[in-house]
Amino acid sequence: MEFISIGGLHPGLTTEDILNGMSLTRNRRLAEIFHRLRLADPYGTGLRRIFAFYRNCPVRPRIIVTANSFKLILPNQNAFPEEHGEAPADQADKRRLTAQEARVLEYLGEHGRMNEEELQELLGIRKTRCWVLTRKMAQEGLIEIEGRGPGKRFRLRA
Repeated sequence: MEFISIGGLHPGLTTEDILNGMSLTRNRRLAEIFHRLRLADPYGTGLRRIFAFYRNCPVRPRIIVTANSFKLILPNQNAFPEEHGEAPADQADKRRLTAQEARVLEYLGEHGRMNEEELQELLGIRKTRCWVLTRKMAQEGLIEIEGRGPGKRFRLRA
């Protein structure tokens, strides 16, 4: 997936600066509105979180900067390149975990349980994606969902 922002970087800002967490907004009012509506991450955390999300992936995100554009290229983590994965022939009944599923299972292995807010923050996702992910993981027998509403918790399947 590719994201392109027209306008390039602010003068004096480099790709390394961005990867180190520096962030300058082009439209401060718009950024504040999106942040208050919880439609945007806190300033300067997005790219660091994206790169952290890909830390165990063999293919890393790329940034291409020109004078007039900024492009972020995110590799498909669900792709199954032969040179990086197991041959599916002998693993026909075993599905490869997505990076999000692996992070959830790792967290639950360390902490035992988590609620929806913790899961959303861990993965940087919204409520709908959280619901879809946990429902799928429960149907596949990876986790159990306890309770409903604000008291809902997730744990590893016993």
